Amino acid sequence: MNILIKNPSILCFDKEKVFIENKDIAIKDGVIQYIGEIPKSFEYDKLISATDKLVMPGLINTHTHLPMSLLRNYADDLPLWEWLTEKVWPIEPKLTEEIVYWGSMLSIAELIMSGVTCFNDMYNFADTVAKAAQDAKIRGCICDTLFDKTRDDQSDFKITRDLYKKWHKSNNDRIRVFVGPHAPYTCSADYLKKIIPLAKELNTGIHIHLSESIKEVQDSINTYGKSPVKHLYDLGLFDVHTLAAHCVHLSDEDILILKDKNVHVLNNPVSNLKLANGFSPVYKMLKNKINVALGTDSSCSNNNLNMFEEMKLASILNKGITGDSTAVPAATALKMATINGAKALGIEDKVGSIEVGKCADIILIDLNKPHLYPKHNIVSLLVYSIQGSDVDTVIVDGNILMENRKLTTINLEEVMQNAQLCAEKLTK
Repeated sequence: MNILIKNPSILCFDKEKVFIENKDIAIKDGVIQYIGEIPKSFEYDKLISATDKLVMPGLINTHTHLPMSLLRNYADDLPLWEWLTEKVWPIEPKLTEEIVYWGSMLSIAELIMSGVTCFNDMYNFADTVAKAAQDAKIRGCICDTLFDKTRDDQSDFKITRDLYKKWHKSNNDRIRVFVGPHAPYTCSADYLKKIIPLAKELNTGIHIHLSESIKEVQDSINTYGKSPVKHLYDLGLFDVHTLAAHCVHLSDEDILILKDKNVHVLNNPVSNLKLANGFSPVYKMLKNKINVALGTDSSCSNNNLNMFEEMKLASILNKGITGDSTAVPAATALKMATINGAKALGIEDKVGSIEVGKCADIILIDLNKPHLYPKHNIVSLLVYSIQGSDVDTVIVDGNILMENRKLTTINLEEVMQNAQLCAEKLTK
C-alpha cells in the first residue's frame, strides 16, 4: 500500500539535534520514499490528513516478556528474589502454547495502542511469541530463555537453532532472533561458555539480564570474586553483540567495560523502581558514550507497557538522582526510546528515525488535547506531557496497524476475552 501523509509535524534527528519540521511524507512498498515536496507522479492508495498531528518514529521497547501480561497485578509489592522464586517461576511450568499466544497478543495490542512499533522479547515458547508478532504484523526480536541452574539446560540449544532457522529475518525482516541466556545468576560459567559460540555461529546477538539487584552483584562477588559485568567480560560474552537489560548496580570499572565492549544497555526505570532494585546510572553511561535504550520489562513487574511513561521517568529520575536538571533532557529520552533502541537491536539502518529509505515504522500523535496545550516546546511535550492514549495511528513496514485508535490487525475483544480465560487457567 502506498500512503501519503499530508500536513504533519515531523520529529527529526540530526546527530545531537532534535527538531520539528512540517513536511509531507510519501510511503511506497513499506519504505519512506519522499519527505517534503512529493512528486505529482506519486500514486497513493491511502491519504492520511495529519493536521494537528505529530509524526514520529515508532517507539522501540527493547526489553519485554510479552506473555507475562497474563500475570499483571498478580504478584505485586514483593522484592525481586521473592517475586521470582515464589510467584513467577512456580507458575511458569503451567504455560502452554495457547496461553503464551493470547498473553503475547494482549501485550502486542497494548504496545501498538501506545505507539510501539518494535519490541525485543525474552520468554519461553518464543516460537509462539513470533507467531503472535506475525499475526499482528508488528516488528519484533525474540529469544527463548536459557537456564541451567534452575531448569533443564537445553545444552543442545535445539530450540534456539530452530527459532533462528524458522524466524530470523522472516516476514520481510520484521522478525529477528537473538540468543537469550537469562542472567549470570541462572546460567553457570560453563553454560555461558557454550552460549558464546552459538551466538557467533548464528551471527546474532545476546539478550541477557545483568546487574539488576544488589543481591545479584553480591552473590557474584562471593562466587566468582568479581561483579557480574566483570564475570561476563572475562568469559568473553561481550565479544558478541550484547544487549544487557537493567544494569542498575554498576561500578566505575563496570561502566568502562561496557563502554569498551560496546554493550547496549536496556534501561527499565519503572520495573527497577517497583521491585526496589534501585536507579541505573544512566547519566554516567551516557557521558561515557554507552548506547542506552529503554524497555518496560514485563507487565508482571511494571505493570504496563507504556513507553511514554518510561521516557518521562528515565528523564526526571536521573535529574533527581544527580541533582542536575540537565542530566537527561527530553531530547535524550526520545532518542533512548527510538534510535538508541534501533542501534541496540542492530536495525538502525531500517528504523528508529524518519528518513528517506528507511522502513515506514511511524506513529501519529493527536496533539489536539487539553493536556498538550499550549505548545511551547514539542520535544518537551512528547516526553513530559504525552500519554500513550494520545497515539492515533500506527504504521509498521508500511502496514497500518491502528488508525483513529482502532486496531486493524487484532480483534481486541477476542484477545481480551481469551487472555482473561488463560490468566484464570494459570492462577487457579
